[in-house]
Amino acid sequence: MNPLIDKYIRYVETVRRYSPRTRDIYRDVLTEYAEFSIEDPESAEALAEAMNHTALRNYEVHLMEERKLGTRTVNLHLSVLSGFCKFLMTQGLLKSNPVRLVTRPKTEKRLPVFYRDEAMEQYMADTDFAVSEDSLELLRAMCESERAGGQQAGASAGSLARTLYERRLRRLVVSFLHGTGLRRAELASLDVQSIDFERNMLKVRGKGDKMRDVPLVPALVRETERYLEAAEVFFSGRPAAGDPLLRTPSGRRLYPVYIDRAVKTELGAVPDITGRKSPHVLRHTLATELLNDGSDLNSIKELLGHSSLAATQVYTHNSVERLKAVYEKAHPRAKDTSDK
Repeated sequence: MNPLIDKYIRYVETVRRYSPRTRDIYRDVLTEYAEFSIEDPESAEALAEAMNHTALRNYEVHLMEERKLGTRTVNLHLSVLSGFCKFLMTQGLLKSNPVRLVTRPKTEKRLPVFYRDEAMEQYMADTDFAVSEDSLELLRAMCESERAGGQQAGASAGSLARTLYERRLRRLVVSFLHGTGLRRAELASLDVQSIDFERNMLKVRGKGDKMRDVPLVPALVRETERYLEAAEVFFSGRPAAGDPLLRTPSGRRLYPVYIDRAVKTELGAVPDITGRKSPHVLRHTLATELLNDGSDLNSIKELLGHSSLAATQVYTHNSVERLKAVYEKAHPRAKDTSDK
């Protein structure tokens, strides 16, 4: 590994406090650039010399024409390289940032996808049993049967207990993502102590290690309390304050792939949800609902943990048709008067 890349990754980890996933992306991009641009990818001096307009432009062409990468991915590579060049400037290895001279490919602006209110209401209604008291009692009975029964009976009861617990867990994953707008990594990082049950507030560690408070609606607080009751039964003990809030049936903290699968499994059964099923679409859905209900952009920005208002403004497109309908219905001069 190139020592300059190692030094930069340590910098973004300790100073910028980027997430492990982001650090991995940065490392992969810089390693790929070093392997493409210089004969000895482990030479710090050669890598610093390769940070010039010509080499960067050749790399951009390589990504687009040889690797056939999309414009968004190419721009991601250039952004990583730009940050690396800025770091080299602070180290006295570059006088200016050569990435600024590279013309970046234009990207088509993608509008956020979201689920309709009716579809989410239908999902919640269809999965109410998973979080009901009857389901909890059945889970308790199956756990007792597993511990008291013979090998075959215990295995059967244990399998049903796992199913009941996991259905409750997956439902809470969707409820949290839809009810709070958390990012996937933020959800996975929650501990039991992250929730203030008295104030109905959630303390979240977001991007850049920034903390923010997210309000919880009473229904989500109750569902969380019921989940913790189920976890106490399933794992034979109440989780401690520093334990993960959400745990897989094996007792692990939730991880990204599990969260993705949970969302796809849960929303896959909803007839009105036919498009992409992902945690981020649930985040988009909450933002759209809040905007349609009259929430201001600054409040939504704080809730979602955006660093700038520009990231939040993308959701305004979802309200255009709604605004037009209200305008045509309410404005006195918007009505058709051709027959008069």
